[in-house]
Amino acid sequence: MPAPASHAPLILAVDDEATNLHLLRQILQADYRLVFAKDGVRALELAQQQRPDLILLDVMMPGVTGYAVCRQLKALPALKDVPVIFVTALADADDELEGFDAGAVDYITKPVSAPILKARVRTHLSLVQVQQLKDTRLQIVQRLGLAAEYKDNETGMHVIRMSHYSRLLALAAGMTPQQADDILHAAPMHDVGKIGIPDAILQKPGPLNPDELKVMRDHVRIGGQIIGDHADGLLATAARIALTHHEKWDGSGYPAGLQGEAIPLEGRIAAIADVFDALTTVRPYKSAWSEADAVAYLVDQRGRHFDPALVDLFIGCLDDVRNVMRQWPEPEQADTGAV
Repeated sequence: MPAPASHAPLILAVDDEATNLHLLRQILQADYRLVFAKDGVRALELAQQQRPDLILLDVMMPGVTGYAVCRQLKALPALKDVPVIFVTALADADDELEGFDAGAVDYITKPVSAPILKARVRTHLSLVQVQQLKDTRLQIVQRLGLAAEYKDNETGMHVIRMSHYSRLLALAAGMTPQQADDILHAAPMHDVGKIGIPDAILQKPGPLNPDELKVMRDHVRIGGQIIGDHADGLLATAARIALTHHEKWDGSGYPAGLQGEAIPLEGRIAAIADVFDALTTVRPYKSAWSEADAVAYLVDQRGRHFDPALVDLFIGCLDDVRNVMRQWPEPEQADTGAV
């Protein structure tokens, strides 16, 4: 039988009975790379050395039980996300529940059915791949946001704060935790289009002239092009924020002059978070405003620049907003202890 490809998923099989390990080898060796351990101590050593993609784990073993091994694996940051499937003769519901409590993703009873084992392994490896893809996509979004920061004169703390303000406001507006988290992760890309703006304009210390302002405003279009067109998901949220966070409630914003609820909710949320943080921090062209002055500005622009209902909700979140400001202060504020 030919060996599996070098990039095939690696499975660690753990059982104190050699006949059981041999059976697992026979069932899985055509499709996966395999390593074996006959006790819990060796299993933990191999897991840390080789970081398998999935672990098949017996429960009743001399010394360290499978439940204890699973709990120790889940306590290790590098291994906590590796799926563990118990393969055991223990068939009681309480035994199965203890397995899930220990952190396992599945529970297969002996005698092992080859088709069922293959199907369960394939399913859980697919779930791992989906999660890895989501994690990679999130990292790409975050890195693109970081790239924009290198071009701008704003600090990374601005991006972090306005992202958390956006999440707080999204939750206050009735979004689900998942939707709010998507906004948290997408908001750092709101100004990614500044990558395409000349440094002479982007870093100019004084006010921009009309021609320069026209060029600067093009960053929203560039941002939309960088992120691309997506039907749904995190990148779709990021694109909506990048394209619409400079629209205004009364229709006087840019780039499309959208008005009221024609502006996507994510854009209306990011607009408030972005402006509030810009007002309350030092910029090359201004000193930091006090919280009271910044809130007064939001109230003054309620129904003009900003969604009036969202302004009210943001003001209702000010205790949490202050916590964000304390947690991620500007460097000079961190040195002095000021907020």
